[in-house]
Amino acid sequence: MYYFIPKRAERPIYSYRLSIIHFWALIFLYIWADPHHLHYTALPDCAQTLGMTFSIMLWMPSWGGMINGLMTLSGAWDKLRTDPVLRMLVVSVAFYSMSTFEGPIMSAKVVNSLSHYTDWTIGHVHSGALGWVGFVSFGALYCLVPWIWNRKGLYSLKLVNWHFWIATLGIVLYISAMWVSGILQGLMWRSYTSLGFLEYSFIESVEAMHPFYIIRAAGGALFLVGSLIMAYNLWMTVRVGEAEAPVAALQPAE
Repeated sequence: MYYFIPKRAERPIYSYRLSIIHFWALIFLYIWADPHHLHYTALPDCAQTLGMTFSIMLWMPSWGGMINGLMTLSGAWDKLRTDPVLRMLVVSVAFYSMSTFEGPIMSAKVVNSLSHYTDWTIGHVHSGALGWVGFVSFGALYCLVPWIWNRKGLYSLKLVNWHFWIATLGIVLYISAMWVSGILQGLMWRSYTSLGFLEYSFIESVEAMHPFYIIRAAGGALFLVGSLIMAYNLWMTVRVGEAEAPVAALQPAE
């Protein structure tokens, strides 16, 4: 983000000072946050609370980085209409902000008691893995391949646009299905009859997930289709893309 968004937007990073704070705050806070994965286990309660506390504190530096990335576009927002690569990079930052907002919420014990071991966690992870890491990686590749192979530009910006919208639809279907199925799982697992017995068996909760897993598979397939479109576009960029004109050698001053 800190390299490719400024490079593509042709704007300096909004704040170098904020980027330094972002980096060191993440380094310091993240090493204490992992116990949030172990709520309601044999881990000592003090360690669970420590993990929850530092996870919530991570909200601030994470969003500091997100603000830094988005504010870099000040004066260049119009480029989002014409440059789908920059749009992909910016949407990756939006997914980053969503994931780092959801993570601290899920680390709270009262929320974790519902979300733990359910598909909600899967949806959360994939909003970061596909939305943030996936899109920023795609944007980086779209930038790098023409530079490395000395091409004027990508083979087709229209194909990048198709990739963006197909992959975005796939992510939305995927993570939405996992959010709904995860909350449904958690509610079914904690539902008791008036006699104190579990209202639903485990297999009944699995059966209830069937339509959501179909939606998840469709979303994943769309994301894969987008990736194949990118692979074709990059391959054609290397094979038939127009070469960049050589830069004239500078003459020494006399």
